[in-house]
Amino acid sequence: MKVKIIKCLEDNFSYLIIDETTQIACVIDPSESKPIINFIENQNINLKYILNTHHHYDHVGGNLELKKRYNSIVVGYKEDKDRIPEIDVLLDDNQIWKENNFEAKIFHIPGHTSGHIAFHFFKEKKIFTGDTLFSLGCGRIFEGTYQQMFDSLKRIKELPKDTKIYCGHEYTLQNSNFCIANDSKNLKLKKKIIEIKKKLKSGLPTIPSILADELECNIFLRAKDLESFSKLRDLKDNF
Repeated sequence: MKVKIIKCLEDNFSYLIIDETTQIACVIDPSESKPIINFIENQNINLKYILNTHHHYDHVGGNLELKKRYNSIVVGYKEDKDRIPEIDVLLDDNQIWKENNFEAKIFHIPGHTSGHIAFHFFKEKKIFTGDTLFSLGCGRIFEGTYQQMFDSLKRIKELPKDTKIYCGHEYTLQNSNFCIANDSKNLKLKKKIIEIKKKLKSGLPTIPSILADELECNIFLRAKDLESFSKLRDLKDNF
């Protein structure tokens, strides 16, 4: 399973997951259709599935055109059936979504939105977290509660430490500024910031991140209880 990172809009990431034996592909969170089409048109790829983590426009903006152009199947959370454009397949928490050679466990991880999910391709140890978990950060709480977001992050924290994390935005550097401001003695974080700046200077994405690094460096994952997490989330909102 090959993952191609496709930059969309200003700082969004969409992900094209390609089965190289069949050339069938899924796209996760197509913010817009054009960058996806531009990549696919130069390749012999069948875009069969569109997977959405949540309903925000910058994650579903390309659904309609991609579905129309490639006759793709739109897959998302059952409770977002009225908010995800052109949705075909309704998923539930803990369900195993299995089509062709793709297999992912669905995590309902509310907080950022009420219907937010992650796609955990457990055999490949890759999880697509949308706007719930970022590298060195977490999403703003729009529709959920602090408790929901704290619990959602806890679910992800329990995955194998070598799990690769693919999130929805290139926010890593700005997130690192908040982390180091509130965790100034974290030597592993300081080292990671150097690596982040090198990648960005070379025009490379900072994604994927590794869960082990996030557990060491992401201040939101290091929060030991709901109270400290809630305080950090409020501080970040005004950082």
